[in-house]
Amino acid sequence: MKKSTLISTLAFSLVMLLSTTLSAQTYSDLDKSPLDAASFPSSYKVSEKQVKVIYSRPQLKGRDVATLAPDGKVWRTGANEAVEITFYQDKMFGDKKVKAGTYTMYTIPNEAEWTIILNSDLNAWGSYSYNEANDIARVTVPVTQDEESLEAFSMAFDDDGTMYMGWDTLRVAVPIK
Repeated sequence: MKKSTLISTLAFSLVMLLSTTLSAQTYSDLDKSPLDAASFPSSYKVSEKQVKVIYSRPQLKGRDVATLAPDGKVWRTGANEAVEITFYQDKMFGDKKVKAGTYTMYTIPNEAEWTIILNSDLNAWGSYSYNEANDIARVTVPVTQDEESLEAFSMAFDDDGTMYMGWDTLRVAVPIK
């Protein structure tokens, strides 16, 4: 009996050693532009969600917004993958009715106004494969200035469902009803 216990213990130890060695993983470092999400309403009840946006948050790190999101050029509205926005029910995006579903969201920044674009292409990295033919809706909104500077690009919703974007002292309000 002692012999079988010893053999079992040795066999188990060998299996554990091999499985640890064979399944060792290499994990990536933390992303420099962390993934974040904002939703409306902001309650934690999934059944109440109407809109959710998933985006990465680039940081200024001594650079200016115009360098990171050049005026007049399609921008991914954040960093890394293009932003994904999910409407859990039909909504008005500006003055355009948008059906429930998931879309990518791009932005064309300009000094006085930003054009916010919903596009049907999904799983896009950046804005490199952006195709205007697949646009679902566009809304152009004014840029305002705030006294507070935000180091990281940020998105949030107010109690009425308006989506706000802010970076450095720039602020943009996107009407969603």
